[in-house]
Amino acid sequence: MEIFHNIVLILAIFCYSMYECKTYGGSRHDVRKFPEGFLFGTATASYQVEGAWDEDGKTENIWDHLTHNNPCIIKDCSNGDIADDSYHLYKRDVEMMRELGLDFYRFSISWPRILPTSFPDKINEAGVQYYNNLIDEMLKYNIQPMITLYHWDLPQKLQEMGGWANPHIVDWFGDYARTVFQLFGDRVKYWITINEPYQVCNQGYGDVVKAPVLNSKGVAEYMCAKNLLLAHARAYHIYDKEFRPNQDGVIFISYSAQWYEPETDKDIEAANDNNDFQWGQYTHPVFSETGDFPPSMRRKIAAKSEEQGYPRSRLPEFTPEEIDYVRGSSDYFGLNHYSTFIVYRNESVYGYHDSPSFADDLEVLTYQKAEWKIGQSEFTKCVPWGFQKLLTRIKEEYNNPPIYITENGFATYGGLEDDDRVTYYKEYINAMLNAIEEGSDIRAYTAWSLMDNFEWMQGYTERFGLYEVDYESPERTRTPRKSAFVYKQILRTRELDMHYEPDTEVMTIDEGH
Repeated sequence: MEIFHNIVLILAIFCYSMYECKTYGGSRHDVRKFPEGFLFGTATASYQVEGAWDEDGKTENIWDHLTHNNPCIIKDCSNGDIADDSYHLYKRDVEMMRELGLDFYRFSISWPRILPTSFPDKINEAGVQYYNNLIDEMLKYNIQPMITLYHWDLPQKLQEMGGWANPHIVDWFGDYARTVFQLFGDRVKYWITINEPYQVCNQGYGDVVKAPVLNSKGVAEYMCAKNLLLAHARAYHIYDKEFRPNQDGVIFISYSAQWYEPETDKDIEAANDNNDFQWGQYTHPVFSETGDFPPSMRRKIAAKSEEQGYPRSRLPEFTPEEIDYVRGSSDYFGLNHYSTFIVYRNESVYGYHDSPSFADDLEVLTYQKAEWKIGQSEFTKCVPWGFQKLLTRIKEEYNNPPIYITENGFATYGGLEDDDRVTYYKEYINAMLNAIEEGSDIRAYTAWSLMDNFEWMQGYTERFGLYEVDYESPERTRTPRKSAFVYKQILRTRELDMHYEPDTEVMTIDEGH
């Protein structure tokens, strides 16, 4: 009996380890094929790669303002003034896309580069020409542009008027979106309204983790959340009614959603609350049948607000008309995913966080396991089973919406031999294929990132690129890492080969792809 017990224990440990990134496990086959028509891309964002921060009529954004006025709030006291200099090196960027064999490239428009006054009274022709050049160069090689309207670089002028906490931003964003659709929509078929609402609102308005670092906890992030969702819906409806009939594109929003796993069965409610608060507050209003913020959020924040003496909930209410306006306002579910956290709730959480605050409203604690770390960086941990669980939750919660993975990637501290990144990509893509086999309607995968870039508060210390960027060289030389060769093989063959080891001598352009 003891021998049998030991065998069962060994099998249980083995099955658990099959999900851990440090082993080859987790794959059901050595070579797995992707569904017909599945799309592959890479992504960047304007402030992270463009540089030319004040060239050719571009005006200041909130990241320019933050890094110039408080430089060492960034880990290495750096900024995006030059970054990867993609403003001047866009042809090399497109060459890299050709080397990889991308179906699409996701990039963002810099609002103050297009509209230097923040409004459409003045359009900056030099900025328009830059994006026209990039789009046309991509289309020359049949690489589809996927444009994000807002990836965090709000005009500083609008921030001084309240930014996303000002309800008028619904109109401001709508005017900006319409301008961009008019300028580029004849050639662009994929539009993302806003990237990662949680980071915009909760980290920028309710904390000091992103610009504009307002740190107005428990109030400003919720004001931002409602306005942002309405602004997203405004852009969606403008495109849907005014441009889709002639341009025939798609438009959606892109969420940051990590998976939150209960520590024990007693923590299931805590984990559900965490998923509701962290990403459900932005997905539920758009993708659920009922719309509005998740019921758990509304209930908990209303109760906390009453206890704290507020005359009403700190979470703003949507009107019935606004609920209808936001619900269904996304053609696809855009998903940025990186890792997983363990969630628990016990007596130690009460009074642990600042009050009022988002964290105090939620009342959970989280951590990550030491064995999830597979490289030097603390920035991303490798937990592919969490990715699969998240995709399954989205399928079950929202009636299996079509999903575009709009970001997934792994941080290192540099170097061309990035075996940890290769492991991460293989395991996470494998987990995605598991979810597809189980019925999730996943149609595209986007690696973050095409190349190293300015990684927000981490500056240039964390590197996510398939291509390494030499920031010491005036030319900002880009060199493919091992992961670039592996990703190229996946795109070229439309297969995931868990054992593939590339020859990394020369990265060539496969003209036949």
